[in-house]
Amino acid sequence: MDSSNWQKKDLQYVWHPFTHLKYAETPINIVRSEGSYYFDENGNKYIDGISSWWVNLHGHSHPYIAQKVYEQLTTNAHSIFSGFTHPRAIEFSERLLNHLPKSFSKVFFSDNGSTSVEVALKMALQFWHNQNKTKTKIIAFENAYHGDTFGSMSVGERNVFTSAFSPLLFDVLRLPVPTKENIDEVKQQLNQFIQSENAGAFIFEPLILGAGGSMQMYDVALLDELIFICKQHKVITIADEVMTGFYRTGKFFATDYLENKPDIICLSKGITGGVMPLGVTVCAQFIYDAYISEDKHKTFFHGHSYTANPTACAAALASMDLLEGEETLKNIQQISLSHLSFKEKIKSYPKVLSVRNLGTIIAIEIKTTEEGGYLNNLAEKISTYFIQKGILLRPLGNVLYILPPYCVSQSDLTYIYTCIETFLDKEV
Repeated sequence: MDSSNWQKKDLQYVWHPFTHLKYAETPINIVRSEGSYYFDENGNKYIDGISSWWVNLHGHSHPYIAQKVYEQLTTNAHSIFSGFTHPRAIEFSERLLNHLPKSFSKVFFSDNGSTSVEVALKMALQFWHNQNKTKTKIIAFENAYHGDTFGSMSVGERNVFTSAFSPLLFDVLRLPVPTKENIDEVKQQLNQFIQSENAGAFIFEPLILGAGGSMQMYDVALLDELIFICKQHKVITIADEVMTGFYRTGKFFATDYLENKPDIICLSKGITGGVMPLGVTVCAQFIYDAYISEDKHKTFFHGHSYTANPTACAAALASMDLLEGEETLKNIQQISLSHLSFKEKIKSYPKVLSVRNLGTIIAIEIKTTEEGGYLNNLAEKISTYFIQKGILLRPLGNVLYILPPYCVSQSDLTYIYTCIETFLDKEV
């Protein structure tokens, strides 16, 4: 089928995510991917600068992951997980827990990041319900983004992502993102929430707010202080590491930077190396213990038909093999150093409002005459410019960021940096 027919059928049958339908451009038809590259039907090559929406860790069509997935597909592609189990889920749970603090003990499987957050919220709220305690309020940061299901939308910021559903979302206690200047006020507000608002849990994106905060970063020491207060008052802490997990911030988990560890952690995106959908919610033993009862009403009534899909678990185990190898760690360190060097080079550019980096993530906030944020019209110009240069970058409004797969070459990174400099000099 020629390209015009593909485009016609796409427009006729497909509804794409996060797409303004009135002015939607014809999407690029990707027919092959390998390493850091996409290839379209006309043979054009694109550097994947955002890891295919932050999921691809080791490169596209990785032969090792593909082999492990194939082996699982021909052995046990899927099996029910209620009343049954399988080796891949058990092995992955054990290996994942080996990378987490000893307080974590149980892994609950789901199928995406939003749902892993939904599970965490339900775990925390029912934890108190099972003990006949009315601690029903959730504390969350301003400008947070935790997903697109109703619970995750509720704890996210009320913005363009949620405005159509705002009357249906539950109320949340909002904290400003902590800074050195406002930390005393934030701690005071947190204490007030805990003492007077029946707060049962505090959910946060550790060290960096993704889509909602346009890659806003904050200091680990400040988050440590907030978690310490929560622990003093027995408020459950939930770390949403859907984006930050698996070395994105330079450590295996962003919470590895913390002295005070969360009680629940949400993981997805890179968990299978960008090959298959999978999410997990990992909790401390005391959370699990609240569900052990002869009373059937205290059961955690949550699950999915594809819970702990064996093929997805096999992909996750293969990704874990690669993550634990020396080559991956070396690549992560090189990307981090390259970003840091580029940050120093462009931070004084006239068109740069701010530039921030953490591990393999670098974000550049560009000055515009419009209000900053997701709907800033510079986004379309950025996307179009870089696609024409053979680079996939998907900005958050006027915030241009790079979050590449770990296999990206230094020459490709340098090319991306050079194109960014040209864009800042000539196109903004």
